[in-house]
Amino acid sequence: MKLKEMLIGLEGLKVKGDLEIEVKGLTSHSKEIKEGDLFVAIKGFSVDGHQYIEDAIKLGATAVIIEEGCDLKAFKIPEKVTVIMAKNTREALAITSCNFYGNPSRKFKLIGVTGTKGKTTTTFMIKEILEKAGKKVGLVGTIATYINGRKMQDSDRTTPESLELQQLFSKMVKEGVEVVVMEVSSQSLKLHRVAGCEFDVVLFTNFSEDHISPNEHPNMQDYFQSKLKLFEMCKTGIVNTDDLQGAKIPKLFPNNNITTYGIDNYANVLAKDITITNSYVDFKVKLTERNERVKTCIPGRFSVYNSLAAICVAQKFGIEAEKIKEALLEVRVPGRSELVDNPLEIPIMIDYAHSPESLENILQAVKSYTRGRVISVFGCGGDRDSGKRPVMGEISGRIADYTIITSDNPRTEEPKKIIDQIQEGIRKTKGKYSVVVDRAEAIRYAIKMANKRDIIVLAGKGHEPYQEINGEKYPFDERVIVRKIIETLRGKVG
Repeated sequence: MKLKEMLIGLEGLKVKGDLEIEVKGLTSHSKEIKEGDLFVAIKGFSVDGHQYIEDAIKLGATAVIIEEGCDLKAFKIPEKVTVIMAKNTREALAITSCNFYGNPSRKFKLIGVTGTKGKTTTTFMIKEILEKAGKKVGLVGTIATYINGRKMQDSDRTTPESLELQQLFSKMVKEGVEVVVMEVSSQSLKLHRVAGCEFDVVLFTNFSEDHISPNEHPNMQDYFQSKLKLFEMCKTGIVNTDDLQGAKIPKLFPNNNITTYGIDNYANVLAKDITITNSYVDFKVKLTERNERVKTCIPGRFSVYNSLAAICVAQKFGIEAEKIKEALLEVRVPGRSELVDNPLEIPIMIDYAHSPESLENILQAVKSYTRGRVISVFGCGGDRDSGKRPVMGEISGRIADYTIITSDNPRTEEPKKIIDQIQEGIRKTKGKYSVVVDRAEAIRYAIKMANKRDIIVLAGKGHEPYQEINGEKYPFDERVIVRKIIETLRGKVG
């Protein structure tokens, strides 16, 4: 593709060199450069790609995009190499990627789901409904990428970098995908990962404190404003009217076509007569022309909200009521209120809850239907918002009957320091608790103290099959660990 064609949609560029050259590929990683490629230099949080411009040229880059404000004379760039200066090279990478891969998001319907909680479950519900209706579906999100029912790869972030995303979209087009449903994180919106994508429907689940850290969002206003960018990219939206921030969106975007859903406040799609048990929720909602009873086997009030969101999307696609009901009954989401079958018949739930509000939601949900004790096992991730640690400690101490504080992806931080901060919060309550730094041992401790009437909530890791410590990811699948512990305990009993 000609370089000038890759730059369509980018404004305010300054160019030195030939725009008629043919470009064979593009990347922002200098080591991946091949002869005839475009190199896009990005200033990252820890590494500045501008330092590797000369390396990229040595490997064969015939054009480079650099950020406005850089001193061009500081780089030894040969005359034959075309140099483009852009206002924002992250945005430039996204737009050039879209153009290079033929703007694949124009060739299917694209649904974007944002919000603090519920993105993953909601996207899985939407995927299930669309597939039940016979659509060919792609899914991009926190857990993995799926194409036409096949899991293609695990994910290392909620929304991929722009180049990888366009590569995935291009593959989906080749495989005949008709609809793509994608989790869109606030970080991806802030860092232009989805720039150039053409959304057909966007959805806002809810908003609460999370992702406030030096490498994410400086404050809640920035976090919210980042999410709102999705509604600037698409006129057709769906929002949760029971959410304080979500309820503001229709007024903030008066020219958009926005559908609302909820339980407590007036909404276009409203749930009534709700039943919540330890294994499912069901409720009444108007599907097409009449009220229908809908059931999903993911317990908790939040499952009603996620189901309503998925129903709103389904109605946009004209999907019949029976297909919606069948899909919601059958959907299962890894690491989201996931019960682990075990021969001891102890209820053990794995959930991704890793923010104050999500931990409170899951603990309150299980508390409402558990006859025995709620045993909470959780920690907080390192190198992330430290302010939420005492808050989560206080929440668990207040709601759970017993809390085991442990590690959860400490990354480069000292696990004990994180745990000490959690303890600051739990000491404000009368909640009983123990500290077991090793997460596997913490799970063992919980299982040994539990009986069939209790429920153990393993919160924070959900679908993640690893524990991240000092830059290394070590295998840590809680389903596997639970089963191994129970096998050992049964062996000793036997």
